[in-house]
Amino acid sequence: MQDSKQVIIFDTTLRDGEQALQQSLTVKQKLQIALMLEQLGVDVIEAGFPISSPGDMQSVHEIAMALKSTVCCGLSRAVDKDIDACYEAMKDAERFRIHTFIATSDIHVQSKLRKSFEDIREMAIRAVKRARNYTDDVEFSCEDAGRTPIDHLCGMVEAAISAGATTVNIPDTVGYTLPYEWGNIIHTLFNRVPNIDKAVISVHCHNDLGMATANSLTGVMEGARQIECCMNGLGERAGNTSLEEVVMAMKLRGEKLMGGIYTNINTTSIARASQVVSGITNEPVPSHKAIVGSNAFAHSSGIHQDGVLKNKSTYEILTPESVGFKDNNMHMTARSGRHMIKSVLTNLGYQEGTYDLDEIYQRFLKLADRKGQVFDYDLETLMFFSHELEEETQFSLDNLSVISGGKNILPTAAVRLKIGKRTRTESGTGNGPVDAVFNCISRLTGIKFELFNFVISAKGSGMNAQGQVDVDLIYHNRHYHGKGISTDVIEASAMALISACNSIYRAKIIEDEKEH
Repeated sequence: MQDSKQVIIFDTTLRDGEQALQQSLTVKQKLQIALMLEQLGVDVIEAGFPISSPGDMQSVHEIAMALKSTVCCGLSRAVDKDIDACYEAMKDAERFRIHTFIATSDIHVQSKLRKSFEDIREMAIRAVKRARNYTDDVEFSCEDAGRTPIDHLCGMVEAAISAGATTVNIPDTVGYTLPYEWGNIIHTLFNRVPNIDKAVISVHCHNDLGMATANSLTGVMEGARQIECCMNGLGERAGNTSLEEVVMAMKLRGEKLMGGIYTNINTTSIARASQVVSGITNEPVPSHKAIVGSNAFAHSSGIHQDGVLKNKSTYEILTPESVGFKDNNMHMTARSGRHMIKSVLTNLGYQEGTYDLDEIYQRFLKLADRKGQVFDYDLETLMFFSHELEEETQFSLDNLSVISGGKNILPTAAVRLKIGKRTRTESGTGNGPVDAVFNCISRLTGIKFELFNFVISAKGSGMNAQGQVDVDLIYHNRHYHGKGISTDVIEASAMALISACNSIYRAKIIEDEKEH
Protein backbone atom coordinates (compact mmCIF):
# COMPACT_ATOMS: atom_id res chain seq x y z
CA MET A 1 0.00 0.00 0.00
CA GLN A 2 1.25 3.47 -0.85
CA ASP A 3 2.49 5.67 2.00
CA SER A 4 0.09 8.62 2.32
CA LYS A 5 3.08 10.98 2.46
CA GLN A 6 4.70 9.66 -0.72
CA VAL A 7 4.13 11.50 -3.98
CA ILE A 8 4.47 9.16 -6.98
CA ILE A 9 6.61 10.58 -9.78
CA PHE A 10 5.11 9.64 -13.14
CA ASP A 11 7.51 10.63 -15.93
CA THR A 12 6.12 11.20 -19.42
CA THR A 13 9.30 12.45 -21.14
CA LEU A 14 9.11 9.56 -23.60
CA ARG A 15 5.47 10.21 -24.49
CA ASP A 16 4.35 13.81 -23.93
CA GLY A 17 7.92 15.08 -24.02
CA GLU A 18 8.73 13.35 -27.30
CA GLN A 19 5.64 14.86 -28.93
CA ALA A 20 7.36 18.25 -28.77
CA LEU A 21 10.60 17.13 -30.45
CA GLN A 22 11.39 17.94 -34.07
CA GLN A 23 12.03 14.28 -34.80
CA SER A 24 11.11 11.01 -33.13
CA LEU A 25 13.58 9.18 -30.92
CA THR A 26 14.86 5.76 -31.88
CA VAL A 27 14.08 2.67 -29.83
CA LYS A 28 17.67 2.67 -28.53
CA GLN A 29 17.48 6.33 -27.52
CA LYS A 30 14.20 5.80 -25.68
CA LEU A 31 15.63 2.82 -23.84
CA GLN A 32 18.66 4.87 -22.76
CA ILE A 33 16.41 7.57 -21.33
CA ALA A 34 14.15 5.02 -19.62
CA LEU A 35 17.07 3.33 -17.88
CA MET A 36 18.41 6.70 -16.77
CA LEU A 37 15.00 7.62 -15.34
CA GLU A 38 14.80 4.30 -13.51
CA GLN A 39 18.23 4.97 -12.01
CA LEU A 40 16.91 8.40 -10.96
CA GLY A 41 14.15 6.69 -8.98
CA VAL A 42 11.10 7.49 -11.11
CA ASP A 43 8.11 5.37 -10.02
CA VAL A 44 6.23 5.14 -13.35
CA ILE A 45 7.52 5.78 -16.88
CA GLU A 46 5.00 6.47 -19.62
CA ALA A 47 7.04 4.87 -22.38
CA GLY A 48 4.83 5.75 -25.35
CA PHE A 49 1.59 5.42 -27.27
CA PRO A 50 1.76 1.83 -28.66
CA ILE A 51 -1.05 2.15 -31.21
CA SER A 52 0.55 5.23 -32.82
CA SER A 53 3.31 3.40 -34.74
CA PRO A 54 5.24 0.10 -34.95
CA GLY A 55 8.27 1.97 -33.58
CA ASP A 56 6.36 3.11 -30.51
CA MET A 57 5.00 -0.41 -30.01
CA GLN A 58 8.53 -1.82 -30.12
CA SER A 59 10.01 0.80 -27.81
CA VAL A 60 7.26 0.34 -25.20
CA HIS A 61 7.82 -3.42 -25.33
CA GLU A 62 11.59 -3.18 -24.93
CA ILE A 63 11.34 -0.65 -22.13
CA ALA A 64 8.74 -2.75 -20.30
CA MET A 65 11.04 -5.76 -20.46
CA ALA A 66 14.14 -3.80 -19.40
CA LEU A 67 12.73 -2.00 -16.35
CA LYS A 68 13.29 -3.72 -13.01
CA SER A 69 11.99 -1.38 -10.30
CA THR A 70 10.01 1.18 -12.29
CA VAL A 71 6.53 0.48 -13.69
CA CYS A 72 6.19 0.82 -17.47
CA CYS A 73 3.04 2.55 -18.72
CA GLY A 74 1.46 2.76 -22.16
CA LEU A 75 -1.05 5.39 -23.26
CA SER A 76 -4.32 4.65 -25.05
CA ARG A 77 -7.41 6.51 -26.13
CA ALA A 78 -10.70 5.14 -24.80
CA VAL A 79 -10.78 2.82 -27.81
CA ASP A 80 -10.60 -0.97 -27.77
CA LYS A 81 -7.77 -1.31 -30.28
CA ASP A 82 -5.62 1.21 -28.37
CA ILE A 83 -6.06 -0.65 -25.10
CA ASP A 84 -5.36 -3.98 -26.78
CA ALA A 85 -2.16 -2.51 -28.29
CA CYS A 86 -0.97 -1.45 -24.84
CA TYR A 87 -1.46 -4.97 -23.57
CA GLU A 88 0.33 -6.51 -26.55
CA ALA A 89 3.30 -4.18 -26.02
CA MET A 90 3.67 -4.90 -22.31
CA LYS A 91 2.08 -8.30 -21.66
CA ASP A 92 5.42 -10.06 -21.17
CA ALA A 93 6.50 -7.66 -18.41
CA GLU A 94 6.07 -8.56 -14.76
CA ARG A 95 4.30 -5.26 -14.02
CA PHE A 96 2.76 -2.65 -16.27
CA ARG A 97 0.12 0.09 -16.34
CA ILE A 98 -2.44 0.95 -19.00
CA HIS A 99 -3.30 4.65 -19.11
CA THR A 100 -6.49 5.44 -21.00
CA PHE A 101 -8.00 8.88 -21.49
CA ILE A 102 -10.88 10.83 -22.99
CA ALA A 103 -11.69 14.54 -23.16
CA THR A 104 -14.29 15.86 -20.71
CA SER A 105 -14.49 19.64 -21.23
CA ASP A 106 -17.45 21.05 -23.14
CA ILE A 107 -15.26 22.47 -25.91
CA HIS A 108 -13.59 19.10 -26.49
CA VAL A 109 -16.74 17.01 -26.12
CA GLN A 110 -18.78 19.19 -28.46
CA SER A 111 -16.19 20.42 -30.98
CA LYS A 112 -13.71 17.53 -31.13
CA LEU A 113 -15.58 14.38 -30.16
CA ARG A 114 -19.05 15.62 -31.19
CA LYS A 115 -20.84 13.41 -28.68
CA SER A 116 -22.93 13.94 -25.58
CA PHE A 117 -21.26 13.89 -22.19
CA GLU A 118 -23.26 10.78 -21.30
CA ASP A 119 -21.76 9.00 -24.33
CA ILE A 120 -18.29 10.10 -23.26
CA ARG A 121 -18.81 8.75 -19.74
CA GLU A 122 -19.94 5.38 -21.11
CA MET A 123 -16.85 5.24 -23.35
CA ALA A 124 -14.65 5.95 -20.32
CA ILE A 125 -16.31 3.22 -18.24
CA ARG A 126 -15.96 0.71 -21.08
CA ALA A 127 -12.30 1.60 -21.60
CA VAL A 128 -11.38 1.25 -17.92
CA LYS A 129 -13.16 -2.10 -17.66
CA ARG A 130 -11.41 -3.38 -20.79
CA ALA A 131 -8.02 -2.30 -19.43
CA ARG A 132 -8.80 -4.03 -16.11
CA ASN A 133 -9.16 -7.30 -18.02
CA TYR A 134 -5.42 -7.00 -18.73
CA THR A 135 -4.00 -5.50 -15.52
CA ASP A 136 -4.94 -4.34 -12.03
CA ASP A 137 -2.94 -1.13 -12.61
CA VAL A 138 -5.21 1.14 -14.69
CA GLU A 139 -5.02 4.91 -14.93
CA PHE A 140 -7.77 7.07 -16.36
CA SER A 141 -7.38 10.71 -17.43
CA CYS A 142 -10.06 13.39 -17.88
CA GLU A 143 -8.44 15.35 -20.70
CA ASP A 144 -8.82 19.15 -20.29
CA ALA A 145 -10.12 18.71 -16.74
CA GLY A 146 -9.21 22.31 -15.95
CA ARG A 147 -12.01 23.52 -18.26
CA THR A 148 -14.51 20.77 -17.45
CA PRO A 149 -17.71 21.73 -15.55
CA ILE A 150 -17.15 20.58 -11.98
CA ASP A 151 -20.33 18.47 -11.86
CA HIS A 152 -19.25 16.59 -14.97
CA LEU A 153 -15.73 16.16 -13.62
CA CYS A 154 -16.92 14.76 -10.27
CA GLY A 155 -19.26 12.36 -12.06
CA MET A 156 -16.56 11.18 -14.43
CA VAL A 157 -14.03 10.56 -11.65
CA GLU A 158 -16.56 8.61 -9.62
CA ALA A 159 -17.54 6.50 -12.67
CA ALA A 160 -13.91 5.75 -13.58
CA ILE A 161 -13.08 4.59 -10.04
CA SER A 162 -16.22 2.44 -9.91
CA ALA A 163 -15.19 0.86 -13.22
CA GLY A 164 -11.82 -0.12 -11.76
CA ALA A 165 -9.38 2.77 -12.27
CA THR A 166 -6.70 2.68 -9.57
CA THR A 167 -5.26 6.07 -10.54
CA VAL A 168 -7.33 9.00 -11.83
CA ASN A 169 -5.42 11.80 -13.50
CA ILE A 170 -6.70 15.38 -13.56
CA PRO A 171 -4.88 17.24 -16.36
CA ASP A 172 -4.66 20.97 -16.96
CA THR A 173 -4.15 20.08 -20.60
CA VAL A 174 -3.81 23.59 -22.01
CA GLY A 175 -2.17 25.24 -18.99
CA TYR A 176 -5.15 27.54 -18.49
CA THR A 177 -5.81 27.26 -14.76
CA LEU A 178 -4.40 29.49 -12.03
CA PRO A 179 -3.14 27.86 -8.80
CA TYR A 180 -6.10 28.91 -6.63
CA GLU A 181 -8.55 27.62 -9.28
CA TRP A 182 -6.63 24.37 -9.61
CA GLY A 183 -6.55 23.91 -5.85
CA ASN A 184 -10.32 24.41 -5.71
CA ILE A 185 -10.86 21.72 -8.37
CA ILE A 186 -8.79 19.09 -6.53
CA HIS A 187 -10.29 20.12 -3.17
CA THR A 188 -13.82 19.77 -4.56
CA LEU A 189 -13.10 16.31 -5.97
CA PHE A 190 -11.97 15.08 -2.56
CA ASN A 191 -15.09 16.53 -0.94
CA ARG A 192 -17.69 15.40 -3.48
CA VAL A 193 -16.52 12.08 -4.99
CA PRO A 194 -17.64 9.36 -2.52
CA ASN A 195 -15.22 6.64 -3.68
CA ILE A 196 -12.17 8.87 -4.18
CA ASP A 197 -10.28 7.03 -1.43
CA LYS A 198 -10.21 3.96 -3.70
CA ALA A 199 -7.76 5.57 -6.19
CA VAL A 200 -4.65 7.72 -6.31
CA ILE A 201 -5.42 11.20 -7.63
CA SER A 202 -2.84 12.48 -10.09
CA VAL A 203 -2.17 15.90 -11.65
CA HIS A 204 -0.75 16.60 -15.10
CA CYS A 205 -0.15 20.32 -15.65
CA HIS A 206 1.07 22.19 -18.70
CA ASN A 207 3.13 25.35 -18.61
CA ASP A 208 1.39 27.66 -21.11
CA LEU A 209 1.05 30.40 -18.49
CA GLY A 210 4.12 29.35 -16.50
CA MET A 211 1.94 27.76 -13.79
CA ALA A 212 2.77 24.07 -14.19
CA THR A 213 4.99 23.67 -11.13
CA ALA A 214 2.78 25.85 -8.92
CA ASN A 215 -0.38 24.02 -10.02
CA SER A 216 1.18 20.59 -9.47
CA LEU A 217 2.31 21.47 -5.95
CA THR A 218 -1.07 23.04 -5.19
CA GLY A 219 -2.67 19.75 -6.28
CA VAL A 220 -0.44 17.87 -3.85
CA MET A 221 -1.38 20.24 -1.03
CA GLU A 222 -5.03 19.42 -1.73
CA GLY A 223 -4.46 15.65 -1.63
CA ALA A 224 -3.10 14.52 -5.02
CA ARG A 225 -0.40 11.88 -4.62
CA GLN A 226 0.95 11.55 -8.14
CA ILE A 227 2.59 14.23 -10.30
CA GLU A 228 3.00 13.68 -14.03
CA CYS A 229 6.05 15.52 -15.29
CA CYS A 230 8.94 15.58 -17.76
CA MET A 231 12.69 15.92 -17.35
CA ASN A 232 13.73 19.49 -18.20
CA GLY A 233 10.06 20.43 -18.57
CA LEU A 234 9.78 19.01 -22.09
CA GLY A 235 6.35 18.69 -23.63
CA GLU A 236 3.72 20.08 -25.96
CA ARG A 237 3.83 23.83 -26.60
CA ALA A 238 5.38 25.47 -23.50
CA GLY A 239 6.07 22.10 -21.92
CA ASN A 240 5.00 20.03 -18.94
CA THR A 241 5.70 20.28 -15.25
CA SER A 242 9.46 19.95 -14.74
CA LEU A 243 10.38 16.84 -12.78
CA GLU A 244 13.39 18.54 -11.24
CA GLU A 245 11.38 21.54 -10.06
CA VAL A 246 8.58 19.69 -8.24
CA VAL A 247 10.96 17.12 -6.76
CA MET A 248 13.34 19.70 -5.31
CA ALA A 249 10.45 21.91 -4.13
CA MET A 250 9.04 18.94 -2.22
CA LYS A 251 12.46 18.02 -0.87
CA LEU A 252 13.13 21.55 0.36
CA ARG A 253 9.59 22.46 1.45
CA GLY A 254 8.12 19.02 2.17
CA GLU A 255 7.25 19.87 5.77
CA LYS A 256 5.30 22.90 4.60
CA LEU A 257 3.49 20.86 1.94
CA MET A 258 1.15 18.58 3.94
CA GLY A 259 3.60 17.95 6.77
CA GLY A 260 6.40 15.87 5.36
CA ILE A 261 5.63 14.62 1.86
CA TYR A 262 8.48 12.99 -0.07
CA THR A 263 9.41 11.24 -3.32
CA ASN A 264 11.62 8.27 -4.14
CA ILE A 265 13.85 10.35 -6.44
CA ASN A 266 17.61 10.15 -5.93
CA THR A 267 18.11 13.89 -6.22
CA THR A 268 21.90 13.71 -6.64
CA SER A 269 21.27 12.09 -10.05
CA ILE A 270 19.08 14.95 -11.33
CA ALA A 271 21.86 16.90 -13.08
CA ARG A 272 23.12 13.81 -14.91
CA ALA A 273 19.59 12.77 -15.94
CA SER A 274 18.96 16.29 -17.24
CA GLN A 275 22.15 16.20 -19.32
CA VAL A 276 21.39 12.72 -20.70
CA VAL A 277 17.87 13.74 -21.77
CA SER A 278 19.09 17.04 -23.21
CA GLY A 279 21.82 15.30 -25.22
CA ILE A 280 19.63 12.53 -26.62
CA THR A 281 16.66 14.78 -27.46
CA ASN A 282 18.89 17.56 -28.82
CA GLU A 283 16.96 20.04 -26.66
CA PRO A 284 19.44 22.34 -24.88
CA VAL A 285 18.62 23.29 -21.30
CA PRO A 286 18.25 27.10 -21.01
CA SER A 287 21.01 28.58 -18.87
CA HIS A 288 18.44 30.19 -16.57
CA LYS A 289 16.39 26.99 -16.12
CA ALA A 290 15.55 26.34 -12.47
CA ILE A 291 17.56 23.56 -10.78
CA VAL A 292 19.44 22.26 -13.87
CA GLY A 293 20.38 25.38 -15.86
CA SER A 294 24.05 26.35 -16.08
CA ASN A 295 23.27 29.57 -14.18
CA ALA A 296 21.14 27.91 -11.49
CA PHE A 297 24.09 27.97 -9.08
CA ALA A 298 26.12 30.75 -10.70
CA HIS A 299 26.83 34.15 -9.17
CA SER A 300 28.09 37.26 -10.94
CA SER A 301 26.90 40.13 -8.75
CA GLY A 302 29.57 41.33 -6.35
CA ILE A 303 27.04 41.53 -3.48
CA HIS A 304 25.87 37.96 -4.13
CA GLN A 305 29.42 36.62 -4.48
CA ASP A 306 30.43 38.27 -1.21
CA GLY A 307 27.45 36.71 0.56
CA VAL A 308 28.06 33.23 -0.87
CA LEU A 309 31.76 33.35 0.00
CA LYS A 310 30.82 34.09 3.60
CA ASN A 311 27.86 31.70 3.81
CA LYS A 312 26.40 29.82 0.82
CA SER A 313 22.90 29.88 2.24
CA THR A 314 22.75 33.67 1.88
CA TYR A 315 21.92 33.27 -1.82
CA GLU A 316 21.55 29.50 -2.34
CA ILE A 317 18.46 27.74 -1.00
CA LEU A 318 19.77 24.45 -2.43
CA THR A 319 23.32 23.21 -2.67
CA PRO A 320 24.69 22.30 -6.13
CA GLU A 321 25.72 18.94 -4.70
CA SER A 322 22.11 18.13 -3.73
CA VAL A 323 21.17 17.79 -7.42
CA GLY A 324 24.46 16.34 -8.64
CA PHE A 325 26.57 19.37 -9.59
CA LYS A 326 30.08 19.56 -8.16
CA ASP A 327 29.96 23.18 -6.99
CA ASN A 328 28.54 26.61 -7.70
CA ASN A 329 29.98 28.86 -10.40
CA MET A 330 31.45 32.22 -9.50
CA HIS A 331 31.76 34.19 -12.73
CA MET A 332 34.34 36.96 -12.68
CA THR A 333 32.80 39.88 -14.55
CA ALA A 334 32.80 43.67 -14.18
CA ARG A 335 30.05 43.18 -11.56
CA SER A 336 32.35 41.17 -9.29
CA GLY A 337 33.68 42.81 -6.14
CA ARG A 338 37.01 42.82 -4.32
CA HIS A 339 36.01 39.89 -2.09
CA MET A 340 35.61 37.68 -5.15
CA ILE A 341 39.01 38.68 -6.57
CA LYS A 342 40.65 38.12 -3.21
CA SER A 343 39.01 34.68 -2.90
CA VAL A 344 40.22 33.58 -6.35
CA LEU A 345 43.76 34.76 -5.65
CA THR A 346 43.72 32.90 -2.32
CA ASN A 347 42.61 29.71 -4.10
CA LEU A 348 45.48 30.22 -6.56
CA GLY A 349 47.91 30.28 -3.62
CA TYR A 350 48.58 34.00 -3.23
CA GLN A 351 48.64 35.16 0.37
CA GLU A 352 47.03 38.42 1.43
CA GLY A 353 49.69 41.11 1.76
CA THR A 354 51.81 39.86 -1.12
CA TYR A 355 49.86 41.99 -3.60
CA ASP A 356 48.01 45.29 -3.77
CA LEU A 357 44.33 44.29 -3.98
CA ASP A 358 43.15 47.78 -4.97
CA GLU A 359 45.61 47.96 -7.86
CA ILE A 360 44.81 44.42 -9.04
CA TYR A 361 41.08 45.13 -8.78
CA GLN A 362 41.24 48.30 -10.90
CA ARG A 363 43.20 46.49 -13.61
CA PHE A 364 40.75 43.58 -13.37
CA LEU A 365 37.80 45.92 -14.03
CA LYS A 366 39.47 47.29 -17.17
CA LEU A 367 40.13 43.76 -18.41
CA ALA A 368 36.56 42.64 -17.55
CA ASP A 369 35.02 45.58 -19.41
CA ARG A 370 36.94 44.63 -22.52
CA LYS A 371 36.78 40.83 -22.27
CA GLY A 372 33.38 40.19 -20.64
CA GLN A 373 34.26 37.21 -18.46
CA VAL A 374 37.67 36.87 -16.79
CA PHE A 375 39.16 33.50 -15.86
CA ASP A 376 41.55 32.66 -13.05
CA TYR A 377 44.54 32.47 -15.39
CA ASP A 378 43.68 35.94 -16.72
CA LEU A 379 43.65 37.28 -13.17
CA GLU A 380 46.99 35.65 -12.50
CA THR A 381 48.61 37.54 -15.36
CA LEU A 382 47.75 40.80 -13.60
CA MET A 383 49.88 39.65 -10.69
CA PHE A 384 53.05 39.43 -12.75
CA PHE A 385 52.79 41.85 -15.65
CA SER A 386 52.17 45.58 -15.62
CA HIS A 387 51.05 45.44 -19.28
CA GLU A 388 48.11 43.45 -20.64
CA LEU A 389 49.71 40.10 -21.36
CA GLU A 390 46.40 38.70 -22.67
CA GLU A 391 46.75 40.94 -25.72
CA GLU A 392 50.00 39.25 -26.67
CA THR A 393 49.49 36.06 -28.62
CA GLN A 394 52.13 33.42 -29.16
CA PHE A 395 49.97 31.50 -31.61
CA SER A 396 47.74 32.87 -34.38
CA LEU A 397 46.04 31.21 -37.35
CA ASP A 398 47.65 32.05 -40.70
CA ASN A 399 45.96 29.53 -42.99
CA LEU A 400 43.71 26.51 -42.85
CA SER A 401 42.47 23.95 -45.33
CA VAL A 402 40.40 20.82 -44.76
CA ILE A 403 39.40 17.86 -46.91
CA SER A 404 36.40 15.86 -45.75
CA GLY A 405 33.43 14.19 -47.38
CA GLY A 406 32.17 10.71 -48.22
CA LYS A 407 32.81 7.47 -46.40
CA ASN A 408 35.94 6.73 -48.41
CA ILE A 409 37.59 10.10 -47.72
CA LEU A 410 39.78 10.35 -44.61
CA PRO A 411 39.31 13.77 -42.98
CA THR A 412 42.59 15.65 -43.50
CA ALA A 413 43.68 19.12 -42.42
CA ALA A 414 46.60 21.42 -43.15
CA VAL A 415 47.18 24.23 -40.63
CA ARG A 416 49.68 27.08 -40.80
CA LEU A 417 50.32 28.99 -37.57
CA LYS A 418 52.32 32.06 -36.73
CA ILE A 419 54.31 31.07 -33.66
CA GLY A 420 56.08 34.09 -32.27
CA LYS A 421 58.03 35.48 -35.23
CA ARG A 422 58.07 32.18 -37.12
CA THR A 423 55.52 30.42 -39.32
CA ARG A 424 55.07 26.66 -39.22
CA THR A 425 52.78 24.26 -41.08
CA GLU A 426 51.45 20.87 -40.06
CA SER A 427 49.08 18.42 -41.73
CA GLY A 428 47.29 15.44 -40.28
CA THR A 429 44.15 13.33 -40.11
CA GLY A 430 41.39 12.75 -37.60
CA ASN A 431 38.04 11.08 -37.10
CA GLY A 432 36.44 14.25 -38.47
CA PRO A 433 37.53 17.63 -39.88
CA VAL A 434 37.60 19.38 -36.49
CA ASP A 435 39.55 16.53 -34.92
CA ALA A 436 42.08 16.68 -37.77
CA VAL A 437 42.52 20.44 -37.25
CA PHE A 438 42.91 20.02 -33.48
CA ASN A 439 45.54 17.31 -33.96
CA CYS A 440 47.56 19.66 -36.17
CA ILE A 441 47.31 22.55 -33.70
CA SER A 442 48.34 20.33 -30.79
CA ARG A 443 51.50 19.27 -32.61
CA LEU A 444 52.31 22.83 -33.76
CA THR A 445 51.93 24.33 -30.28
CA GLY A 446 53.45 21.38 -28.43
CA ILE A 447 50.48 21.44 -26.04
CA LYS A 448 48.90 18.08 -25.25
CA PHE A 449 45.49 18.86 -23.81
CA GLU A 450 42.26 17.06 -22.94
CA LEU A 451 39.17 18.47 -24.66
CA PHE A 452 36.64 18.76 -21.83
CA ASN A 453 33.83 20.62 -23.62
CA PHE A 454 33.07 21.74 -27.19
CA VAL A 455 30.01 23.86 -28.00
CA ILE A 456 28.87 25.36 -31.32
CA SER A 457 26.20 28.08 -31.29
CA ALA A 458 24.79 30.42 -33.92
CA LYS A 459 25.29 34.16 -33.60
CA GLY A 460 22.54 35.76 -35.63
CA SER A 461 19.89 34.05 -37.73
CA GLY A 462 19.45 32.71 -41.21
CA MET A 463 22.12 31.88 -43.76
CA ASN A 464 24.29 34.84 -42.71
CA ALA A 465 24.64 33.73 -39.08
CA GLN A 466 28.15 33.27 -37.74
CA GLY A 467 29.16 30.21 -35.80
CA GLN A 468 30.63 30.63 -32.33
CA VAL A 469 32.71 27.82 -30.90
CA ASP A 470 33.58 27.60 -27.20
CA VAL A 471 36.12 25.04 -26.03
CA ASP A 472 37.09 24.06 -22.53
CA LEU A 473 40.49 22.35 -22.24
CA ILE A 474 42.15 20.60 -19.33
CA TYR A 475 45.91 21.06 -19.16
CA HIS A 476 47.86 20.00 -16.07
CA ASN A 477 44.59 19.63 -14.09
CA ARG A 478 43.48 23.19 -14.87
CA HIS A 479 40.65 24.38 -17.11
CA TYR A 480 41.28 26.81 -19.97
CA HIS A 481 38.61 28.43 -22.11
CA GLY A 482 38.80 29.59 -25.72
CA LYS A 483 36.32 31.21 -28.09
CA GLY A 484 36.26 31.65 -31.87
CA ILE A 485 33.70 33.22 -34.23
CA SER A 486 33.55 32.79 -38.00
CA THR A 487 31.09 32.05 -40.79
CA ASP A 488 33.08 28.79 -41.13
CA VAL A 489 32.58 26.66 -38.02
CA ILE A 490 35.79 24.70 -38.65
CA GLU A 491 37.74 27.95 -38.74
CA ALA A 492 35.88 29.09 -35.61
CA SER A 493 36.88 25.80 -33.95
CA ALA A 494 40.53 26.39 -34.82
CA MET A 495 40.39 29.96 -33.51
CA ALA A 496 38.80 28.79 -30.25
CA LEU A 497 41.46 26.16 -29.67
CA ILE A 498 44.27 28.61 -30.50
CA SER A 499 42.76 31.11 -28.05
CA ALA A 500 42.84 28.49 -25.29
CA CYS A 501 46.40 27.48 -26.24
CA ASN A 502 47.49 31.11 -25.89
CA SER A 503 46.03 31.14 -22.38
CA ILE A 504 47.98 27.96 -21.57
CA TYR A 505 51.14 29.54 -22.99
CA ARG A 506 50.69 32.64 -20.81
CA ALA A 507 50.07 30.46 -17.77
CA LYS A 508 53.35 28.65 -18.45
CA ILE A 509 55.16 32.01 -18.56
CA ILE A 510 53.70 32.84 -15.15
CA GLU A 511 54.86 29.50 -13.75
CA ASP A 512 58.37 30.29 -14.98
CA GLU A 513 58.17 33.72 -13.31
CA LYS A 514 57.14 32.07 -10.04
CA GLU A 515 60.11 29.72 -10.15
CA HIS A 516 62.54 32.58 -10.67
